[in-house]
Amino acid sequence: MRTVHFEPCKEAGRNPYMGFTSFQHFNGEKLYSDVVVRPENHMTETENVECYPIPEDVPQNGREEGFYPEADIAYFRVLWKEFEPKQGEYNYEIISNLLSEARAHHQRVLFRLFPHSTRARDDVPDWLKEIIPCPERPEGKRVKDSPTDPRFLLFFGQAIRKLGERFDSDPTFHTIDICLPGAWGEGHKLENYPDEDIKRLVDTFAEAFPNTHLVAQIGLPWLVNYLNTLRPVGWRGDGCGNPYHLETIYPEKVAELTPDLWKRVPVSFESFWWLGEWKRLGWDVDNIIQKTLDWHLSCFNAKSMPIPYEWKDKIEYWLERMGYHLYLSDFSAPEQARAGERVTMKLTMENQGVAPLYEDIPVLLRLKDGNDCVTVETGLMPIEWLPGKTESTFTVTIPESVKCGEYAVELGMETPEGDPVYLRTDAPFDAPFYTVGRIAIQ
Repeated sequence: MRTVHFEPCKEAGRNPYMGFTSFQHFNGEKLYSDVVVRPENHMTETENVECYPIPEDVPQNGREEGFYPEADIAYFRVLWKEFEPKQGEYNYEIISNLLSEARAHHQRVLFRLFPHSTRARDDVPDWLKEIIPCPERPEGKRVKDSPTDPRFLLFFGQAIRKLGERFDSDPTFHTIDICLPGAWGEGHKLENYPDEDIKRLVDTFAEAFPNTHLVAQIGLPWLVNYLNTLRPVGWRGDGCGNPYHLETIYPEKVAELTPDLWKRVPVSFESFWWLGEWKRLGWDVDNIIQKTLDWHLSCFNAKSMPIPYEWKDKIEYWLERMGYHLYLSDFSAPEQARAGERVTMKLTMENQGVAPLYEDIPVLLRLKDGNDCVTVETGLMPIEWLPGKTESTFTVTIPESVKCGEYAVELGMETPEGDPVYLRTDAPFDAPFYTVGRIAIQ
């Protein structure tokens, strides 16, 4: 066996499935302008950016006020009334256009279809109001309630099924954010609904999207645990940054989850307000970053609001730790082998991030000699590369078709869309493959 050692280095590009998410827009587009919270009535000035499409009068001068990292994931929320403007008639085009734009920007979509927000203009479909009682937003209040008539969840579930029928097979439609009753679908006054009705709703998500990832809110640990008895479902924390959430709500809720759930499903957070407001309020950004890393964060939604320039180093540190960051330090392979022979190889992978790569991406081995090459699957599972060092041994069969000669041994991973997975290793790189050794085929 010949062992080759490699030194760590920065990844050559942005890795898929993790990092900051763009919100209601794509990479390179305008950022929303920073605004000041109105504390007198507990309202923010950004209710008009919570639903897609965004009104034309929304100020978008954020790139003059701060910065925002490039994102692999684009997060969009679309109102039920936009998707089903008339009962039984579905506007598939609005979502098809989003997916086309996502592909053009080399992003994938995290999507939530939700019944209503808090504003009167962002309410449930008009046709629903003609069938059942639908609450209005109370005067002077921020949050409005969802209908409690059982037909509300029944009709909404039908829309979810139609969404799945059309888009579940599209790989760009990567993740569904499970929606519940309440403003923005976040579970406000969930006690108004029997647990069995809520289970039936989330069952609909699991059944309608067998090929699409799902995430559910940490505010209901029992529901996250229930979903994970059906299939792997990640969890998402709203209101990240708020000290009460960080010190009280999240620790209590995480303690109720199935132990070590993060090893199987991803964790994401969404900002309470946005980072400019964190700075004005004097919230400890270093503590926020560390807490989320301790909970094995993979992606973060900062609402596409400008981030203060003076926090750029802190955000870079955050991005260099969240999710997976794979350093291939050592690779061992036989110095020679015969065509048709089964050979054993070994590698040492150090995950310098806080979470594994959750996607079922095949790890490929390529033998290359000039313009001739052959590729085989290694059977390695990236989800097994948890934070820290892992030694993996695998066996491959040298294809009978390989001719005698000296071959470069290459290792690589690539998404179904053709995006390479970058490693933190200084091995020679020819996307998506890294040259990790040589072998003589006899």
